[in-house]
Amino acid sequence: MPPRRRIAVQDGLAAVRAWREADGSVDRATLATAVRFLLEELAEKAPGRSVEVRVPPFGAVQCIEGTTHRRGTPPAVVEMPADEWIRLALGLAEWSEISRIPAVSVSGERTDLSTLLPLL
Repeated sequence: MPPRRRIAVQDGLAAVRAWREADGSVDRATLATAVRFLLEELAEKAPGRSVEVRVPPFGAVQCIEGTTHRRGTPPAVVEMPADEWIRLALGLAEWSEISRIPAVSVSGERTDLSTLLPLL
């Protein structure tokens, strides 16, 4: 079961739209809303707890069916900057491109998100 939404769909879509229209140059609150909304979309599309996707400092979500993780550092983690996450989630960048960026960290099994993206 995916976690309950914290960002209203209309608010999340508005933040994503603002980010796209401003070419990523938005205020911190709008950026945070867009990131969190897209993380919620990922959790809804791929429910589970085997992979943790982190976008510090804005949020993290556990997703993808498989081994359930409950405490400590998960065995599979994807971590990236906010703008890279939004680009990836919207299909403005490919997983193969993003996963090679030094600021992106990918470790563990099932961390290839290419089959789940884009989200919108």
